[in-house]
Amino acid sequence: MKREQVQSCHAEGHISATHVIQNPANPGEWIVFFKKSAGRSYFLVDDNDEVESFSGLDDLIETVRGLGIKFAEIHM
Repeated sequence: MKREQVQSCHAEGHISATHVIQNPANPGEWIVFFKKSAGRSYFLVDDNDEVESFSGLDDLIETVRGLGIKFAEIHM
């Protein structure tokens, strides 16, 4: 899901959970995915539909907060 879609779905109450995990392709990076109330999960993607990854949790948290998300579960 692109950032605009995340903001929209969150505002409408369709996102039931936010999870942060290490990028399986690069363990030094982090990715975020969202669970929708229908049980489906979506990764945060950029304008090119590539999964966004973050080298540090600070940048990821700032991005997630900017989307209106207040709670996220971190998996290590």
